[in-house]
Amino acid sequence: MAIGVFDSGVGGLTVHRRLVDRFPQADLIYLADQANTPYGGREGEEIVDLTRAGCEALFDRDCDLVVLACNTASGVALRRLQQTWLPGYRKEKQRSVNVLGIIVPTIEAATGLPWEHEAERRGDKVEKLDVLAVFATPATARSRVYEIEIDKRRQDVAVFSEPCPDLARMIEAGAGAVELATVVEAHVKAISTRIGRAPDRAILGCTHYEMVADMFRAALKPGTPLIHQPDATADALEAYLAKHPEYTAGDSGRRVFLTTGKPGAQHTLVETFWGAPLSFEQA
Repeated sequence: MAIGVFDSGVGGLTVHRRLVDRFPQADLIYLADQANTPYGGREGEEIVDLTRAGCEALFDRDCDLVVLACNTASGVALRRLQQTWLPGYRKEKQRSVNVLGIIVPTIEAATGLPWEHEAERRGDKVEKLDVLAVFATPATARSRVYEIEIDKRRQDVAVFSEPCPDLARMIEAGAGAVELATVVEAHVKAISTRIGRAPDRAILGCTHYEMVADMFRAALKPGTPLIHQPDATADALEAYLAKHPEYTAGDSGRRVFLTTGKPGAQHTLVETFWGAPLSFEQA
């Protein structure tokens, strides 16, 4: 058996890299839906359909557990798939399979609270707000998942999302550092202007953005903490596997990289992040 990691493109490699580091003996299969990337500008039903197809492709490759290393898929499609598709799929295939996302562990990391926790609504005046910026795709920003779920748990955290319509596409295409930095700086300036001051913390709410995390650090106020989704996801998966022994990660250290798009070597930005040449096979 293996763990599948799914993303619309190369952004999920940031999560995949952390899982490789955390579970060196595990069998990991990565699938990039590069034929349909990016998901951030697509409508909800289309995102659900594409995410379901990606999960099925990984289940067909003997993955019992799939991690959606994509905020857009996690925010828009995950609940629908868990509630309306997976029960029937398990029954039809007579298999224990599941799909996990990256938003839940990110919110747990941002709030310091378990997902099950909901704050008692007292209406007390909050003396000091912790202002949290979320840089995300337009679809994730429209879903308001971070605003809604963090507010349920912490009344002292104010969340502001900044949609970045072109950034994931540019990273996917291997845009140059100067061009990427200019876009990142513009989004940091825009959200700071909207808030009225610099944010106290930030979430890179698209896994592509981890590849340019240094640019966000440079654009934000010095010392602004970043909540890293790959770390939060690896922590959450480790805890999940400990509680669910029915799911095994394999033990041969197998690595497979698949794409629905054009197979072959990835561009320099991806290889620089990964730390070695990386080539995708046809899905």
